[in-house]
Amino acid sequence: MKSRPCSASSWRTPALALMIVSTLAACSSKAAPQAAADTPHNVTLTAAQRQHIHLLTMERSSFHRRIETSGVVDFDHDRATQVLAPFSGPVTAVLVNPGDKVKAGQPLARVDSPDFAAAVGAYRKALAAAHAADQVAATDRDLYAHQAISQREHAQAQSDAAGADADRDAALQALLALHVDPQTIAAIREGKPVAHGQGVIRAPIAGTVVEKSIAPGQLLAAGSTPCFTVADTSSMWVMAQLFGDDLAAVRNGDAATVEVGGDGATMPGKVTNVGSVVDPDTRSIGARVLVANPDGVLKRQMYVRVKIRSGDARTGLLLPVSAVLRDDENLPFVYVAAADGGYAQRTVTLGDRVDDSFEIPDGLHAGDKVVVDGAIFLHFMQTQ
Repeated sequence: MKSRPCSASSWRTPALALMIVSTLAACSSKAAPQAAADTPHNVTLTAAQRQHIHLLTMERSSFHRRIETSGVVDFDHDRATQVLAPFSGPVTAVLVNPGDKVKAGQPLARVDSPDFAAAVGAYRKALAAAHAADQVAATDRDLYAHQAISQREHAQAQSDAAGADADRDAALQALLALHVDPQTIAAIREGKPVAHGQGVIRAPIAGTVVEKSIAPGQLLAAGSTPCFTVADTSSMWVMAQLFGDDLAAVRNGDAATVEVGGDGATMPGKVTNVGSVVDPDTRSIGARVLVANPDGVLKRQMYVRVKIRSGDARTGLLLPVSAVLRDDENLPFVYVAAADGGYAQRTVTLGDRVDDSFEIPDGLHAGDKVVVDGAIFLHFMQTQ
């Protein structure tokens, strides 16, 4: 039987199929390295290189959250007061300047005050009236004992004396309200003359004159014109701002640290009050931190950094800051010892910072061995 020659279609089909298979194999061999390059692989080291890698076995531990925020310095309002004019009249002399240390009762200014003159005159009259009424009452008591006057006359004399004594005491209180010193009051009782119309504004507490609002010649209105502010600056308030979840972590009595200036100097303090009203401008709630200020470093309206250590203990995984790296998208990751002896890259979630560590709420588990020293070297090896 005579053999039939092959047609073009009969030999082209197997050849074409062979070419397609070869092409696909070539494409597959080129795509495989690219896919492997995009997939993170474990880093393997020699025994000598492993000597420079330090691991930390993760364990759940108890810690206290630390809140970092800003604050503004203010006076301790329990040790500061604004001095209002106790009487009306023009200022004749200002005796202190801002920054001066004053004692309680020390003169701050002199005022030519008709209120002062009227109070002195009223006290003199009340003294004289009380003295006369007391003498009449004493005489009537003796007369009544000898039945020389009636009981009604005796009772009236005693009532007049009691009323006069009450008027005298009220006039004395009016002088004390005007900050009249004991020496002037003693002189009035002895009938001696006093400076006519010269009222004295005195410091109600000991401290530092931090503000002066009056000048000689200025007319004061009793009870309304602010004259001075005196504050004890040996302790100050720092009003720290709390936002969001930080509010739930702060309690009265929590320890705090105030950072002053850029040199890292710190001052210890304590939270004494947590506010309940949201500031409409900053959307924050204020926490008052009491700070001892013996050297006067803190000044009113100064901006400071505040770190508050929450008194509420929490439990979680803590990882040193040195163990955390960032990828090209700024996402945090660490290296964990893998079962094959290498080191695997693992993405983590960072929680609150606690001193030199981060809380890790997600990405790690108790028992994981994390590279805390040498992570940068591992990253370099992985990216080569």
